[in-house]
Amino acid sequence: MAQTQLHHLPLLLFLFAAAAAVSACGADKAHVSAVVAEKGLAFAKDVLIGEAVRSLTPLRLPGVEKAVRVPFLGGVRVVASNITLFHLDVGDNSTVYPGHSGLVVVASGVTANISMHWSYRYDSWLFPIEIADSGTASILVKGMEVGITMVIKNINGSLALSVLQCGCYVKDLVISLDGGASWFYQGFINAFEDHIKAAVEKAVPENIIEGAGKLDSFLQGLPRTVSLDNIAALNMTFVNDPHYGNSSIQFDINGLITKAVAKTTNLQKHPQLSLSCGGASKMLLLSIDEDVFNSASEVYFKAGSMHWVVDKVPDQSLLNTASWKFIIPRLYWNYPNDDMRLNISMASSPVIRITSEKIGATINADMIIDVIDGKETVPVACISVVVSASGVVETSGNKVYGRVGLDDFSLALKWSKIGNIYMSLIQGVIHVLLNTVCMPYLNSRLGNGFVLPVVHGFTLQGVYIQTSAEQLTLCSDVVLANASSLASLAHL
Repeated sequence: MAQTQLHHLPLLLFLFAAAAAVSACGADKAHVSAVVAEKGLAFAKDVLIGEAVRSLTPLRLPGVEKAVRVPFLGGVRVVASNITLFHLDVGDNSTVYPGHSGLVVVASGVTANISMHWSYRYDSWLFPIEIADSGTASILVKGMEVGITMVIKNINGSLALSVLQCGCYVKDLVISLDGGASWFYQGFINAFEDHIKAAVEKAVPENIIEGAGKLDSFLQGLPRTVSLDNIAALNMTFVNDPHYGNSSIQFDINGLITKAVAKTTNLQKHPQLSLSCGGASKMLLLSIDEDVFNSASEVYFKAGSMHWVVDKVPDQSLLNTASWKFIIPRLYWNYPNDDMRLNISMASSPVIRITSEKIGATINADMIIDVIDGKETVPVACISVVVSASGVVETSGNKVYGRVGLDDFSLALKWSKIGNIYMSLIQGVIHVLLNTVCMPYLNSRLGNGFVLPVVHGFTLQGVYIQTSAEQLTLCSDVVLANASSLASLAHL
């Protein structure tokens, strides 16, 4: 098998499958665009409403104490306490749509259940003792409407969420008093109804705004750079404000990979991404420019990481001078029956090209032929190898996989200590090495798959991949694996 001193030689083709993860800095425009389509907005709305319901319940409302007039009894002090909203049912009557400058979420026909404790007391000249009674009440809130308008802005490369408007309207309450002679005290309901309506209409928006503040803190706390290793980093810097479409929101990221110590720059906007996804309706669309792949290959090339030493091949006799005595006679004459190894390094950073037909790569490498002469390793020749390859990307769950194949190659002699080497004579051997060693090795790495950076608890479903001029686009639905995922976002 082939050995690598540093395992980054196949990185450039491995990036075919790793595309959805990349984003970084160093250029003047966005190179990665993500579109949350109408289906994705609806999914996000349902998830966030579910989390809002969980955070709102139970919700303690302020109590009330007041004096009311009761026929024949006069003034009575009534108290409502321990008022708790313990259940909300939003149902399917909720919508989400992007406005001109923000995101609007409206839930109508919401019902809620409230419990409370009631009591009263009064003194009368007719009776020498204080008269009191108490009990509980169940309250059904009907026809509640809740609306919120949020705006997401780009502040210094991070996303910031703020609430422009948030309101709640309660149409009707049905209050049922239990305990004591409650049937006699239904007249007290008017003393409670207005207060409870006002308390709900005030407390629900306050709690929603508080939750939006936590979501804002989470968004602003997202890492702006993520280290791949000690060489390269991904920059999650956002470019300009989100683009609000009729039924979607687009986020632009700079998207170029650079050195781990690199700093961010001011960025310009990326053209709005088309929602076309093979005719399929998907929640999420992610577009990656070919510059992302090229920036990655350049970073690893400059770091000196693209170096590969081949000393084992399926036909091991190819790495012995005896197999070359009729192709390169002086090699065998000078070093009879000595073992060889191929020392391969990149002469320049590999170049990725994406078209509507394929993802292609051009690799310019120097292959030094080393002879193991006793205990000494002797470099005897250097051949320039320019390889053209193409690959495809496949997906399964949260992983992407890739396959690559050899299209063409060319050879040129750079220097030799064993006389002239005719490239036409060794072309067949190099072709065998590329197809039996290099391509299988790359495909074994690509076959391991690359886990896409999806928030824990979420799974991609039905991923569709398409290529266009200079762009790779992934389209997917998202499935919430467990209901507690969002609750732990702050810890990720």
